[in-house]
Amino acid sequence: MERRNFIKASALVAAASATGTAMASKSTPSASKEVYEWKVYHFKNGGAKSKIDGFYKEALIPYLNKKGVKVGAFGEYSQSEPPVIYYLVIYPSLADYQTIKKELWKDSGFLQAAKGYFETTAELGTFTRYETYLLEAFDAFPQLHMPSKDRSLIELRTYENNNEEAGQRKIKMFNSEEIALFDKAGLRCVFFGEILAGPQMPALMYMLEFKDMEERKASWKKFGDSEGWNVLRNKQEYANTVSVVNKIFLLPLDYSQI
Repeated sequence: MERRNFIKASALVAAASATGTAMASKSTPSASKEVYEWKVYHFKNGGAKSKIDGFYKEALIPYLNKKGVKVGAFGEYSQSEPPVIYYLVIYPSLADYQTIKKELWKDSGFLQAAKGYFETTAELGTFTRYETYLLEAFDAFPQLHMPSKDRSLIELRTYENNNEEAGQRKIKMFNSEEIALFDKAGLRCVFFGEILAGPQMPALMYMLEFKDMEERKASWKKFGDSEGWNVLRNKQEYANTVSVVNKIFLLPLDYSQI
């Protein structure tokens, strides 16, 4: 009798454990989802840009590449002065982001390569300050898609939300249906990310690539006129998900890795 009760209890524990594991796997973010750092540098004058270019090309990017991390570098399409530089640092995971950040200041190769930059900018500096956004990739777009070789125009969109719940519904909208509609319309996506920390929150950010403005206009028109989008945009569950849409147009710099 005791043996039967023991077997029965063991089976119940095993079943509960399996159920708990299954539930945890559904709620736990995928380990394969990338984490992005989006950095925006503002300058007082155009001459300072070369110092940041050199720091990234000669010190930071070589270090990050050793860790399996690629870096995108972009300037503004308008070529305004003083310039603004944008960097996209692509980490395999949040754990990698944390580890690599800590190891950076212990790496003798990086410290030696960056020594000149640190010494020449310690007193006068080079940028007014930079903004940093930390993002986690969407479930439906867990890894960045490398832009095609013929790309010459990058569009970065940031969607602000009135509250956190609205932001989560917009992310669900992308994951469940909207990204697929982008594909059908020929909108070439580079990445999608939920902003975990940054100047604009709650918000999400994503990047698209185009050959030129003409292709961009045609692709967005195809998407906007599609039956799928006009059905999706009118679903009540996705009402009031976006309060502000910010758009900037970028050009890859010569040392950009994406």
